[in-house]
Amino acid sequence: MPLTLASLVNHSALKLTVLAGEDRLDTPVRWAHVSELADPVPWMDGGELLLITAMKIDAADGEAMRRYVRRLVRAGVVGLGFAVGVNYEQVPDALIGAAADEGLPLLEVPRRTPFLAITKAVSAAIAADQYRAVTAGFEAQRELTRAALAPEGPAALLARLAAHLGGWAALYDASGAVVAAAPDWAARRAGRLSADVERLRSRPAPASAVVGAEDDEEGGDRVELQSLGSGRRTRGVLAVGTDEPLGTAERYAVHSAIALLTLTTERSRALQDAEQRLGAAVLGMLLAGEPEHARAVAGELYGGLLEGPFRMLVAVAAETDPHGELSALADAAETAASRAAEPVLVVPESGRVVVLAVDGGAAVTACTDRAREAEARRASGGERGGPAPMSVGLSAPTTAEAAGAAFHQAEQALSVARRRGRVLVGHEEVAAGSVLPLLADDAVRAFADGMLRALYEHDATGRGDLVASLRAWLARHGQWDAAAADLGVHRHTLRYRMRRVEEILGRSLDDPDARMELWLALKATSGPSA
Repeated sequence: MPLTLASLVNHSALKLTVLAGEDRLDTPVRWAHVSELADPVPWMDGGELLLITAMKIDAADGEAMRRYVRRLVRAGVVGLGFAVGVNYEQVPDALIGAAADEGLPLLEVPRRTPFLAITKAVSAAIAADQYRAVTAGFEAQRELTRAALAPEGPAALLARLAAHLGGWAALYDASGAVVAAAPDWAARRAGRLSADVERLRSRPAPASAVVGAEDDEEGGDRVELQSLGSGRRTRGVLAVGTDEPLGTAERYAVHSAIALLTLTTERSRALQDAEQRLGAAVLGMLLAGEPEHARAVAGELYGGLLEGPFRMLVAVAAETDPHGELSALADAAETAASRAAEPVLVVPESGRVVVLAVDGGAAVTACTDRAREAEARRASGGERGGPAPMSVGLSAPTTAEAAGAAFHQAEQALSVARRRGRVLVGHEEVAAGSVLPLLADDAVRAFADGMLRALYEHDATGRGDLVASLRAWLARHGQWDAAAADLGVHRHTLRYRMRRVEEILGRSLDDPDARMELWLALKATSGPSA
């Protein structure tokens, strides 16, 4: 159930008192926001409980309060919380009257209840509601997966889906005929939607539509139609009827049913596309920190992939990919895994591919070989120095429980590959490398040039060698005699130069952060090898 104003009023720890709008306490609350602005409307998104102490408004001015409350209502604010004992010992009658006139719930917040307690209560309630929805969605996915594997096939899946939604579900084949429905009476209801199904089938897949009841006899239900099929051809349609719009958990269930029904209706390449949708769901659960749910949904589809160590690979195509490198990489991973009888999960997205493959297995080898081949073609084609045809990041070996960290590793390696113009970079290479090559970034060099420009301009006048003196002093960790000897000057001369550096830059060399930034700036302007 969504959080409402009534829930907050009934929260024993908050001690809130309703002063106006008692008949609208069942309104859902999307967030609690504190603002003392005279006009907070530009920062409102609708559905908020606004909390104020009236620091910037005259809450005793009747006309001002009517304008203020009217703006809040028009902006979609669902309630106003007024803290007493701060600027006002009690809520002014002018504000109470304005709220009552506009029907805006007005809550008195006692001095002993901090606004933070209210925002925490709202946040906790929203998080709990979202968690319940996600958990219910995952449970529905597991039940639907088991049903899809049952001998009854789609019929069992539709029965579980209808039970979860508290409504009905029906499946149409490619011709628009009803092939299964649950409960049994839903077949008649589904048959009355043939014209809507036909219109949906005429549109390229995937497509969806929402239709209402044709008459009161059908109970006023709300029907969602979803096409099934990959590519542009519709191979079936799923219909679900409910009394209310679908919530988060119900939406999870419908999406899972679509993926599973696509698995049973697609063939050949279209079947692989449907498997990729389920793979995306498994990947999403892994990245969300739900390995057990991922294993339950994956079932035996990916063998023991999620039970042993695997690698995660993230590949991104260049803006133009004339050779189809990204598709070739995905095909290479699937082909190699098939030949070696090892599991693999390939999730293609727009402009990128995510691969989960057995550590040390054929799929990982095929991907790395393909990346090296792309790099070799780039070199032989005279394209060196230009953009890489694709960039690939490879994680360290991981498990399902640490998939999120592995994905982060792969994306970090991918970022390094793109920055360096490389095709393939592995996490081990990034982790074992030096930070100095990162200083070659143009943004870092621009920062370094700006930091040291005043010193270079000083040296250009011939009044001293401050840059070289600073470099020598930092290299010797502030040891005056050693740095002076390196420069061939007296230590008093070096001390004078360092005071000039501080004066020109306006920074103290006693500050370790300043010394670190200056050292990196010197490295960036003179190259990582300096």
